Amino acid sequence: MNIKKFILLTTVLVLVASCNSGDRGQLVGVKGKKWHPEKPYGMTLVPGGAFIMGKSDDDIAGVQDAPTKTATVRAFYMDETEITNSEYRQFVFWVRDSILRKNLAEMADLEGKTPGNGDIGEFAYVDANPDEMNAYESYMLNTYGNEQRKINREAELYFDTDDYPDELYAEVMDGMYLPLEESYNGQRTWDVKQFKFQYTYMDIAKAARDRNLKRSEVIQQEEVEVYPDTTAWIRDFAYSYNEPMHNDYFWHDAYGEYPVVGVSWKQARAFCQWRTLYHNGYQKSKGRQPVNSYRLPSEAEWEYAARGGLQGASYPWGGPYTKNDRGCFMANFKPLRGDYAADQALYTVEADAYDPNDFNLYNMAGNVSEWVAGSYDPSSYEFSSTINPNVNDPDNTRKVVRGGSWKDVAYFLQVSSRDYEYADSARSYIGFRTVQDYMGTEVTKNAATN
Repeated sequence: MNIKKFILLTTVLVLVASCNSGDRGQLVGVKGKKWHPEKPYGMTLVPGGAFIMGKSDDDIAGVQDAPTKTATVRAFYMDETEITNSEYRQFVFWVRDSILRKNLAEMADLEGKTPGNGDIGEFAYVDANPDEMNAYESYMLNTYGNEQRKINREAELYFDTDDYPDELYAEVMDGMYLPLEESYNGQRTWDVKQFKFQYTYMDIAKAARDRNLKRSEVIQQEEVEVYPDTTAWIRDFAYSYNEPMHNDYFWHDAYGEYPVVGVSWKQARAFCQWRTLYHNGYQKSKGRQPVNSYRLPSEAEWEYAARGGLQGASYPWGGPYTKNDRGCFMANFKPLRGDYAADQALYTVEADAYDPNDFNLYNMAGNVSEWVAGSYDPSSYEFSSTINPNVNDPDNTRKVVRGGSWKDVAYFLQVSSRDYEYADSARSYIGFRTVQDYMGTEVTKNAATN
């Protein structure tokens, strides 16, 4: 065979093989990994559907901020309970430990310490040894500098002073605590003002409104102090003895399963960003696709979930009464003109106390009010969309809270009642829960009637 003909024939065969890799020349799309929706731990699937949003009964308070309208929401996952002290502490500890590791790495870098000697060098940046970096890490470090340096999350942290490996470690730890002159009863406490979480996000709404903006102009950066404001227990109630709640509620294990409070709207949003980051860190380590972002629910999503599929009901359990057929209160609130103890609780109760609604969601009425993503506008129901309604004006710092709390009368427990607080405020009666968009075959509550 002529050598030119052989080369030509070989080239044709290669082209045919490369262009026809099992698809027989048909448009079959790009095949990715097989994917199945995974229910996040502690969440329940709320099927999408339509519902009557707003006041179905007389507006007793006369606020007139929730006229009835038909709204439709897509399916989503929602936390079965409010975020607990234990869960929020995981966030706080992660932020604390990250800052501590960064400070240790900075000290090791300053002193020229590297791993292998059992001292502070064990906490050096992972690029302290260039031989252990992959090609991507080397490129990012050489191109973008110190901003790309990674802290070592594998080395064990020591909190007992007897275990400190050297004086440099002790120096860094000393800087994480309040000064000695601010300690009392022989205890030094963490300087929680240092516990700051930084994150970036893209303002999609801003980008959609102005297409002439550069991508860099819609990337927003936030830095938030994450420790709850425990003084809210004192500030919220003048001439009231609530010091035990201030001292113990957040950090003591006795309250681990109680809802976190003293968290602002901004802190709740930061928690959502961290939870997404934390979950996707695990997904990446396993070679899996990233999960959808965790976020605060929209006001419509919250009300739809609180109703639990009951149309026109006053409360998550139906109503119109706040007691069941045995005479027991159905939620934790302030009944009987201020008898806080009548519902078996003075303050908050465990996040899974009382019966859940038909979506398996606990305490959608009472216990603590809950932040949602929306801004409060008395007329928002009039102009918001009827599909996935959401009104969140960045310039409006009044953010909606729903569900009522342990210190509220029954009116605020109604699934249609609206209230608000300022985004940077922290209260002893406001907590939150998160949601995540559902991906997969659409699930609707009222599909059978369509």
